[in-house]
Amino acid sequence: MAGSSGATPGAMTPVTPAGSTADSEKNTELQENEKILSQDFLSIDQITDLLKEGDISVIQEKMSVFLNFKNLQTCLRDAILLDYYVSGFFWAKEMDFSLDQYSKFMTLLDMLLHNLQTLHMSLEDSIKWLGEVMAEIGPNRSLKNEGLHVFDVREANAIIDYLKISLFQHYRLYEFMFYSTREEIVIGTEQTIEVVKPADHPFPAPLEEGISLDIFAAFIESSPIPETERKALDQEESPEAQAESEAAEVDPLVGFTIDDVKSALARVTDEVLLNIQKEIKEKLQVQEEAFNARIEKLKKA
Repeated sequence: MAGSSGATPGAMTPVTPAGSTADSEKNTELQENEKILSQDFLSIDQITDLLKEGDISVIQEKMSVFLNFKNLQTCLRDAILLDYYVSGFFWAKEMDFSLDQYSKFMTLLDMLLHNLQTLHMSLEDSIKWLGEVMAEIGPNRSLKNEGLHVFDVREANAIIDYLKISLFQHYRLYEFMFYSTREEIVIGTEQTIEVVKPADHPFPAPLEEGISLDIFAAFIESSPIPETERKALDQEESPEAQAESEAAEVDPLVGFTIDDVKSALARVTDEVLLNIQKEIKEKLQVQEEAFNARIEKLKKA
């Protein structure tokens, strides 16, 4: 109804005196909104630099530098946030915003995520907060704080529609990104490997993936034999063992000349070739008989 004001009929509406608690809270709220909107998420120089670029990859690279995103290849959260801001920047570019409108819109995008991450605002609270802020930066007939009203009715409605499909529609996913702990994927590891000891040591030190050093030292490693003891052991070997070792070292071809070796190879080669020729002749003879039999059948037919 036109005359409805929400007050009880017949009841007197309390008059709030100037300087009361209600006015102070309202002024504090307005000052807080002004403070939030005055903190530019991107400076005018940064926005101007981004507007000069037409390639999205270049804009993403510069935006990542401005926002200090250094782990885009390994951090999924940074990649999602970069995509969120770049998409909003391109949408504002399609809307043909002014530099001041760019600044307010990008700050609005950042503050919505700040409220979600830091203040744990629910979807309903975020929508309510957006309505309060849009009342400050959107269209308003009053001349008070006129410098804050940088968007007209069409632009304000477009901003709300964009936030509806970009952030609010996927609000649970952004909550999961900020609040849920994710398992860290190990992409590198360090291992310590002992270096090989000098060549005079009988065995190298065990590797990291092998047996422990204590077991190796107790059961496998043997102390090197001094040179004097080694010579004494060589001298104590029996004459028979020395003779066998010397015999093993004798070349079996000793006593044969080159001609002897050639003649032996020629005999072996001749025998092998004769056997091969004999097999080939037998196979040819069998095939010849088979062809003759076929020819006779064809003649009779």
